[in-house]
Amino acid sequence: MLTLGCHLSRRGGFLKMAEEAVSIKANTFQYFTRSPRGSAQAELKEKDVEAYLAYKKEHGLHDVLAYAPYDTDPATDEMAKRDFALAVYAEDLARLAEVDGSLYLVRPGSRLAASVEEGLADVAEALNHVIEPSQKVCVLLDTMAGEGTQVGRSFEELAAIIGKVKLADHVGVCFDAAAVWAEGYDIVGDLDGVLDEFDRVIGLDKLRAVHLNDATHERGSHVDRHARIGEGKIGFAALAAMINNPRLANVPFYLEEPDSTLVIYEHDIVRFQEAYKG
Repeated sequence: MLTLGCHLSRRGGFLKMAEEAVSIKANTFQYFTRSPRGSAQAELKEKDVEAYLAYKKEHGLHDVLAYAPYDTDPATDEMAKRDFALAVYAEDLARLAEVDGSLYLVRPGSRLAASVEEGLADVAEALNHVIEPSQKVCVLLDTMAGEGTQVGRSFEELAAIIGKVKLADHVGVCFDAAAVWAEGYDIVGDLDGVLDEFDRVIGLDKLRAVHLNDATHERGSHVDRHARIGEGKIGFAALAAMINNPRLANVPFYLEEPDSTLVIYEHDIVRFQEAYKG
């Protein structure tokens, strides 16, 4: 079964997101836990959560992905920013336990003046502070495009982070198509080779989600900007090959498009469902 959804706004509450997902023929979705530029998380409303959980079960929604705000930066050497990231992660994980969350996505961030090794170690240390043995939520590291001093730009760097996490069974990777393309991995001409490398360096068991994004820039540009599906440098055919690759058969996929609307997302979700050969 193809698990496919898109990014939705939490502004109307959890039930509203679930209803929107079903309305556009999705069986999953992702959302920011708060403003993507940081802020206090909206208060949970008990009736909304109860209705959401019942609706989610009734309609078979699963693998809902909660996304930490961009301003959380665990790789930075600036203590105030690191403290903010730790506070956000801890609060988000506590909230996800209340809404039956399963996946939580964080960006490794930028190391600024620190060395690559220090930045990778700082990300692992942040995860060691917030991951609990009893939690059901899997924390995913987002693949990065290598802009500026970003860490997590290569499979080797992601493996180095995971290798330093004490409870590594609670950690996985979100494979962002546009980001790995921008870093230089040829998912258009050699997807199997890229997956072979991911398996060798990290392990395909750690690949827990895919951002099914098209890209505005050429491979290796280190610029992570999204294009409308089928209008970018990756293209619809290569993205459709991803959903049909047998090694990604059980992985949930999420669309992220610029200036997106529910109409656009439904159009592209249906396109992928029609292209799915499973």
